[in-house]
Amino acid sequence: MTHIEHFNNGWMNPVLAFALSFIGSVLGLRCAVHAKSSTAPLGWLLAAAVALGGAAIWVMHFTAMLGFSIGGAPVRYDVTLTLISAVIAIAVVLVGLTIVIRGRTEWVSLPLGGAITGLGVAAMHYLGMRAMHTPVPVYYEPTLVATSIVIAVVASTVALWFMLHVRGLFITTGAALIMGIAVCGMHYTGMAAMRAHHGVGTEVVDGVAPVQLLLPLIATVSLVVTGLVIVVGLAELDGAEDHLDAGSLRTREDSLMHSTDPATLSDSGKHWPRRSE
Repeated sequence: MTHIEHFNNGWMNPVLAFALSFIGSVLGLRCAVHAKSSTAPLGWLLAAAVALGGAAIWVMHFTAMLGFSIGGAPVRYDVTLTLISAVIAIAVVLVGLTIVIRGRTEWVSLPLGGAITGLGVAAMHYLGMRAMHTPVPVYYEPTLVATSIVIAVVASTVALWFMLHVRGLFITTGAALIMGIAVCGMHYTGMAAMRAHHGVGTEVVDGVAPVQLLLPLIATVSLVVTGLVIVVGLAELDGAEDHLDAGSLRTREDSLMHSTDPATLSDSGKHWPRRSE
């Protein structure tokens, strides 16, 4: 059996992959929170899908794959399948978010949205692996494949639950840490399922080298994520200002109500001079 290496660059790739997944999870959760309170949620839902599906899942996967090798054999990627896997990741997250946000009964919409999203994430992972071309024959251990799918479904359901119930940036950060661990766990469980037979590792294979394909794609998504950081940051600032303004308004209203309280006016009226008849 040919040796498969998942950490070809040491811990750099898994650590960077987790960091990107964490950042994407934070952005996705905050965008989802804004989608729930917005009168026009579609834009926020799309932003959440790009952050979660694009950055937290898809970019995490291929960042980790930059540390992957098979016994010194060449590894190439099919551009079309790689892009389709990105579309799948974003689309299934969008569907899952929409189901959960618009669903009236959580115990129905949450498992349904989580199952659709998790199966979509698994489909993205294995389609992304299908996009990888190498002269060495590969196959997958069924038990670990099934485990990775279960992890994907559970992680997606938990992520959607956090989207419904998480409030505040501090709790969102904790939720994003859990999501990042779950997404990375699903990826490396799926990768552990891969086996490679002995093969001719010097054959020429079709496709694009990993660095040539993945670095531009990752850079593009990173720019999109940077834009989302700015948009979410501005929305958070506006929300904070609105909260402060609302608090000030309530304080003024309470003060006015107190000043016009009938009991207060009655008590104070005892000291007013009587009007002459």
